[in-house]
Amino acid sequence: MTRRPAGRRRVDAEGGQISLLIIGFAVILLALVAVVVDASQAVLLRRTLASLADGAALAAAQSVAERPLYSGRAGASLPLDPAGARAAALDYLASVGGTARLVEVAVRADTVTVVVADEADLPLVGTVTEAFEGTMITARASARSPIG
Repeated sequence: MTRRPAGRRRVDAEGGQISLLIIGFAVILLALVAVVVDASQAVLLRRTLASLADGAALAAAQSVAERPLYSGRAGASLPLDPAGARAAALDYLASVGGTARLVEVAVRADTVTVVVADEADLPLVGTVTEAFEGTMITARASARSPIG
């Protein structure tokens, strides 16, 4: 039996493989954390925009077209003024502040539909997506103005 000299170790052919595996898993874990954090940010922004769209739609549904209403041509629902609905939605968004912008206000009979949008500020993956025009998130809400 031959003895190895003191202080010398046997060189293992697989030395350092575990380190590479740990580094690989750490990179995957960090990528997953980045995706989860950014997805959470996007979901929170979507919920905020949905709330803003609801409020803007309710404000817009209060903009009654007075001429048809007072001339007796109102029918079963309040006639809405498209310009007034847009102005009411803009006023609502301005009153709550923030960076959301009004994309569309559509009035059809007694229903108004409002679409708002905002650019998501994704903290980790945002630097990549901003190079491709950012990440826009939109929300849509509708409100009716029935009589009675």
